[in-house]
Amino acid sequence: MLIEIRHVTTYRYGTPARYSIQSLRLTPPSFDGQDVLAWTISAPGFEKHIEYRDGFGNIVHLSTMSGLHDGITIEASGIVETEDRSGIVRGLTEVAPRRVFLRETERTAPDKGIRDLARSVSNGKVPKDVLDCMHALMRTVQDAVDYEIGATHEHTTAAEALADGKGVCQDHAHVFISAARLIGIPARYVNGYFLSGTLAPSEAAHAWAEVWIDGLGWVGFDPANGMCPTERYVRLACGFDAGSASPIRGTQRGGENEALDVKVEVEQQGGQQQQQQQ
Repeated sequence: MLIEIRHVTTYRYGTPARYSIQSLRLTPPSFDGQDVLAWTISAPGFEKHIEYRDGFGNIVHLSTMSGLHDGITIEASGIVETEDRSGIVRGLTEVAPRRVFLRETERTAPDKGIRDLARSVSNGKVPKDVLDCMHALMRTVQDAVDYEIGATHEHTTAAEALADGKGVCQDHAHVFISAARLIGIPARYVNGYFLSGTLAPSEAAHAWAEVWIDGLGWVGFDPANGMCPTERYVRLACGFDAGSASPIRGTQRGGENEALDVKVEVEQQGGQQQQQQQ
């Protein structure tokens, strides 16, 4: 499948900023089942760009802007060819050893609710059939957290989302990752894009999880949709949680009263188009 993506992020400031620095994880990698045919990043006004791979293997562009400015616009766009590999991820540049993805973070720290959820599918130990267990965990998380836009925010933790029983794809992924790590399965957070044809219950900009399964490698699970990634998914970046996998992270001097606008368009060439605005 050929998928065309346009991702525009705009920051506006109530008072001028004097200096901005942005870390951009906006370049999808090519690997088995995902081939990036064309991709560009436009960031008018940024004078310096440094490209490197971070500790998770993500392609990162570090960009800076000096001088007074009342906003910035960053646009990433391109065409990606995808194939359905049943969620199995192979051919990526792997930097971090998989054991680091057992690490808890503030957003994925488990509480009693998550511990109980993990025990419900694993009896508190690594199962003999990890694949079946992760499918069961995916369905359990989907049932436990209703998809509701606006029910949570950027910094909502897995424990908070599960306790409230509502959230979006970020929350589904955090709960799944937290429980998988409790079971003893390395798990990581993935940002990307999803062509669903509708904005509910999924989003054009999307998030899911990957877990390590011996004999298969990294395998994706999307609890928000109750499925493993297919050819409708474009993988962008991974990390411990939503913070470390964020497509854009940055700061500025000055620039008070920041307003953020994000527009994502995902379109199958010759087919349907999906848009999302934040």
